[in-house]
Amino acid sequence: MVEEKPEPVRRLPRAQRREQILIAATEAFARSGFAATGLDEIASEAGITRVILYRHFDSKTDLYQAVLNRMCARLDANVEEPVGGFTDASIDGLLQAAVESPAGFRLLFQHAVREPEFKERIEKFRADIIAAAYLQTSGVVPDEALARWSAQLAPVVAIEAIIAWLDAGQPDPANAATRVRQAVMGVIGAAVSSDVHCTLPNPADLEGPPS
Repeated sequence: MVEEKPEPVRRLPRAQRREQILIAATEAFARSGFAATGLDEIASEAGITRVILYRHFDSKTDLYQAVLNRMCARLDANVEEPVGGFTDASIDGLLQAAVESPAGFRLLFQHAVREPEFKERIEKFRADIIAAAYLQTSGVVPDEALARWSAQLAPVVAIEAIIAWLDAGQPDPANAATRVRQAVMGVIGAAVSSDVHCTLPNPADLEGPPS
C-alpha cells in the first residue's frame, strides 16, 4: 500500500498569507481568549503549519497585537475623527466595522481589556471614545456632571447594543443603526430630563394568575 503524501501548503503572496493568519487568529482569540489559545490552534484554523506562522509573527503576543492593530485600522477606516462628538456617523461606522469583522469587534471591546498585556491600550481607546462623546453631550446636557455621566455611558450602550445585535443574528440590518441611535439617545434624554419618575415593577405584579 502506497502511503499518501499530505498535500503541500499552497504558496500565497506574503501579504495574503498574513491576512489569512490574522483572520484565523481573530476568530480563535475571540473564541478562547489570549491565554487559552495556542499557536498550533491558530495555525490549524488558518490551514498552515506552525513554521509558516512563525515566518510572519515572532510570538503569540506579536500576533495578538497585530490582530488588535487590524481591528483598530478597520475602525479608523469606518469612524472618522469626531468633529461634533460621538455622532450618528460614529454609530454607523461602528456598526459597519462590526459587520465586517464580528469576531474582531467582540475581541476589541469585550476580551482585550481583560488581558493584562493589552489592557492599557484598550483603556486608552475607550477614553478617546468617551472624550468624543463628551463633545456632544456637553452641548446638550446643561449639568456638567450629568454630561460626563452620559458621555461615559453612551458609547458603552452603543457598543453593547451592537454586540447584542451580532449575538442575535444581525436582525433587520437596514434599521440596526437607527435602533442603536435610539438606545444612545435614551441615555442623553435621561441626562437632560429633570422629571424622572421611574420605579421598578413589583416582582409580584409580574407573576401570572395562580394556576
